[in-house]
Amino acid sequence: MAKLWQRKGNVMEPDAEKYTVGNDYILDAELIPYDIRASKAHAKMLAAKGFLSKKELNSLLKGLDEIGTLHSQGKFVIKAEDEDCHTAIENYLVTRLGEVGKKIHTARSRNDQSMTALRLLFMDKLAQIVKHAEALQAALGEFSKNNKGVPMPGYTHMRKAMPTTIETLALAYHGMLSDDIALIKSVLDIVNKNPLGSAAGFGVPLDIDRTMTTKELGFASVQLNPIHCANSRGKYESLVAYSSFSIMQSLNKIAIDLILFSMPEFGYFTIPPSMCTGSSIMPQKQNPDVLELVRANAHIVHGNLVKINGIILNLPSGYNRDFQLTKGPVLESLHITSASLRIMTKLFRKLETDNQKLKAAMTPELFATQRVYDLVRKGMPFREAYRKVASDK
Repeated sequence: MAKLWQRKGNVMEPDAEKYTVGNDYILDAELIPYDIRASKAHAKMLAAKGFLSKKELNSLLKGLDEIGTLHSQGKFVIKAEDEDCHTAIENYLVTRLGEVGKKIHTARSRNDQSMTALRLLFMDKLAQIVKHAEALQAALGEFSKNNKGVPMPGYTHMRKAMPTTIETLALAYHGMLSDDIALIKSVLDIVNKNPLGSAAGFGVPLDIDRTMTTKELGFASVQLNPIHCANSRGKYESLVAYSSFSIMQSLNKIAIDLILFSMPEFGYFTIPPSMCTGSSIMPQKQNPDVLELVRANAHIVHGNLVKINGIILNLPSGYNRDFQLTKGPVLESLHITSASLRIMTKLFRKLETDNQKLKAAMTPELFATQRVYDLVRKGMPFREAYRKVASDK
């Protein structure tokens, strides 16, 4: 099948074709259900505006349903020569329906088509991440209740500082995730705009109904300015990637704490054996690989954010092919974040504390500040009390 942009007699150099396609035809398998949804909404709008007959609309909807069924069965394959899912879907409709299939692209471009599918995916994936984060919060809540009143040394500069509790630490993690969830919801509010109908960034000279497709697809509003639609490409990917990184930043800190304080030298936490791996040479080892990979994956997600921001900087207004390279990093970040939240939830449901080691760790220096304030309560100025306690050995 011909490419959507191909003109008669124009044959692309094979190496140039391979270079420009990249791995989009692989990545786009995930976008197929979203492009089908958007294509259905677009077809219904075209019929409502008189660009398709009812019979043509029904044929297109049936064809799109067929693609959805084939995809669910693993039988709808995007070929490298298709370039992406958008072309593969249109080529199928043209092959299956002939002239009717050629009408599906009326009043849209691959630019707004791709943006629409991606935004629908972003909204689904971010909503799932919120649910996973809330599930981890629930596990943290149970963990804190099970360890209510259990003391723990608090650290600054990696040295003992003041007393705290396991409950306080667990609820700190809970609060960090609340901040992350609030950020994700704000990103969802920004992304929840319909770009379909903006075409290549300058609209189309046809009487179309963008409000209809907005309602059909469940977007909160129409993104009215077509250049704004084009300029938000890449930037919205960056916002989604940043919200993923925010979650992973929190999980990174949690992972580091658990790795450190589950070391035998501390022994405050016991990581369940089912969450550990072994050594091929040292039979005694139980390694916290899950936590180490969460720690490392935070850097992968951060790298993806840097990659996206680097790609979109210094681009002029309108569509630029550079945007193609933001898709892979943002999808990978969403996958990593979702998987990391799920595995951390399972870990906290099985994580144990060693109360004896925690109590033994509550050594006298932790209470130095408390002794200062005991003197302050008796009327001694704070700085004098501080110096007195500091001089006491």
